[in-house]
Amino acid sequence: MAETVTPAVGDTPAPASTRRERTGWYVYDWANSAFQTTVITVFLGPFLTTVAELAAGCELGADSCAGYVYPLGIKVAAGSYYPYLISLSVFLTVFVLPVIGAVADRTTHKKRLLGAAAFTGAGATIAMAFVTGDRYLLGGALFLVANISFGAAIVVYNSFLPQLGGPDERDGISSRGWALGYLGGGLLLALNLAAITMLSEDDNPQRTLDLARWSIVSAGVWWAAFTLVPLRWLREHPTAAALAGGGGNVLTDGFRQLGRTLREIKAYPLTLFFLLAFLVYNDGIQTVITLASQYGTKELRLEQGNLIITILLVQFLAFGGALSLGALARRIGAWKTVLLSLVLWTAVIVAAFRLPAEAPLPFMALGAAIGLVLGGSQALSRSLFSQLIPTGKEGEYYGFYEISDKGTSWLGPLAFGLVFQLTNSYRVGLVSLLIFFVVGFLLLLAVPIRRAVVAAGNTPPRVL
Repeated sequence: MAETVTPAVGDTPAPASTRRERTGWYVYDWANSAFQTTVITVFLGPFLTTVAELAAGCELGADSCAGYVYPLGIKVAAGSYYPYLISLSVFLTVFVLPVIGAVADRTTHKKRLLGAAAFTGAGATIAMAFVTGDRYLLGGALFLVANISFGAAIVVYNSFLPQLGGPDERDGISSRGWALGYLGGGLLLALNLAAITMLSEDDNPQRTLDLARWSIVSAGVWWAAFTLVPLRWLREHPTAAALAGGGGNVLTDGFRQLGRTLREIKAYPLTLFFLLAFLVYNDGIQTVITLASQYGTKELRLEQGNLIITILLVQFLAFGGALSLGALARRIGAWKTVLLSLVLWTAVIVAAFRLPAEAPLPFMALGAAIGLVLGGSQALSRSLFSQLIPTGKEGEYYGFYEISDKGTSWLGPLAFGLVFQLTNSYRVGLVSLLIFFVVGFLLLLAVPIRRAVVAAGNTPPRVL
């Protein structure tokens, strides 16, 4: 018989969930992490940058390119095209994700909403097979659809978390999901690395570009296939608002509910303050993840194979890192653990600035350090935020949260892109990210976290 979670400490019992249901929830992290790792972290940045450089008239395989492309008539440096695309996708998600969250809170068919978003994103990723030659505009459009859909699916997915365990279980549940996600993302990346090693040809940059494109496509197939598991194993946990919906139009009701939440959100100022801190420091984290491959290939002049090995190292160490920081959070609390991780992130940026070019071993060592703090800082932020959400509004609040989660940062890539366009230096662009970790740390330090949990109407965990 399936195991149920134990009651939480405090006055509020833990929601009833089974081991099968929680496993199904973990598997969606396994499914979508292929997009985050193979597409966002490794291949898409260099791939779309190279396609943009071809459109700008640069020679394929050139070490540097000072050319420009003109999407919608706007002059953009080819090296800035991808960071600008990330910022544009997040600008659009600001309007989309909170609405998706509100709809998730109002529907009795949340799994269908999860499936629709996931399959749309996976389909757009698979369609990257058609981005050949200098079709940078097609690649950019497909990325926008895929990344927005990715964020929308994560909003719905995260909204299940408060329904899977009580206050004292959520750090562990969230950490296990992140850890399994890193394993899944790492496994597909390892398969892509094997394919590139066997099929690539020396002095044939076109072959390398083609292999990168098909690696991106493989992530879409992986994402779609494994999404079938949570759609089968998760159960619906409709909110009281969804059950009382009376059969109205869920989209219209979602917009109305979002409007009410925006008017009433001032009643939870501490939750908003935590969200502000998260948006700042996680913007820095996501920018490092998103632009690491571009920095490694364009500034440090590392070979694609060395880069992928480093990312694999990050993935598998992040599995242990997520579980280790989750265990640390049980001893000292999630809030203190996240603060510690931000100190380590600041050290990572300083070390990355000083990395020598064409030296893969120091880059791999830095990747190992990133892996140890990456998963835990993200998993614990997610579970910590679940403690600050008023009951029945999980989707809406995670809609705001997702604006800066899993590849949807915008200020960091925008700052990076602007600094690169002004200085033509990726190193200087990297230094601009320090401000996100320093300011984010100070904002999070100022949050009275236990009072914030109580103010949201929730029972605090034993240790925060």
